[in-house]
Amino acid sequence: MHGLIGKLRAVPGQRPALAAILLEATTAMPGCLSYVVAEDGEDEDALWVTEVWDNADSHQASLQLPAVRDAIARARPLIAGFDSHVTTRPLGGVGLSD
Repeated sequence: MHGLIGKLRAVPGQRPALAAILLEATTAMPGCLSYVVAEDGEDEDALWVTEVWDNADSHQASLQLPAVRDAIARARPLIAGFDSHVTTRPLGGVGLSD
């Protein structure tokens, strides 16, 4: 499995709109086992995105999907920056097979 965890900073006041865009583009991504968008509890402009993929190639392929490319284009103006981004190797957990 291939995992990603990232913290995005929205333009002030745009976190709900950015979250909505990120969530709507996640309905049909082959190989995506989990995609979670969460509000940061201490920073009103920050979002965390946690992804689990069957492999890194599936993640890379998802970036070419029309719905994902459209979401990225619409989200860009709402993103003030990226605070953190790590790649992980998920071992399993609730909802994930090992």
